[in-house]
Amino acid sequence: MTADELHVVVEAPDDGVVLIRVRGSLDGWSDPSELVEALEAAAGGGGRLTVADLSRLEFADSTGLHVLLNARHRHTDAGVRLVLAGPLGTEVRRLLDVSGTLGAFTIADTVDAALTC
Repeated sequence: MTADELHVVVEAPDDGVVLIRVRGSLDGWSDPSELVEALEAAAGGGGRLTVADLSRLEFADSTGLHVLLNARHRHTDAGVRLVLAGPLGTEVRRLLDVSGTLGAFTIADTVDAALTC
């Protein structure tokens, strides 16, 4: 895996919780389909909480923003809480801040903190 590739690992640490660990770059040059599928499965899986661990996401652009906003929408419609876990990298936090979407997400400082949301 090169630094700009997107890598996704899905875990189920507790009943009703899905943890999706994301590493690399989520941009126009990466293929977000694995992440999209994981987020859609989590929203439709009947659980209570999805935690997207973005602490190792190095970069995201409008492609990444689109994936996260769609996931938020699907989770809201399904009644499943979506929490983004950090610490968020400077580039990712800046994308959410500049786009005006930072407040649209529940963000936790760590995965452990997100699991208690």
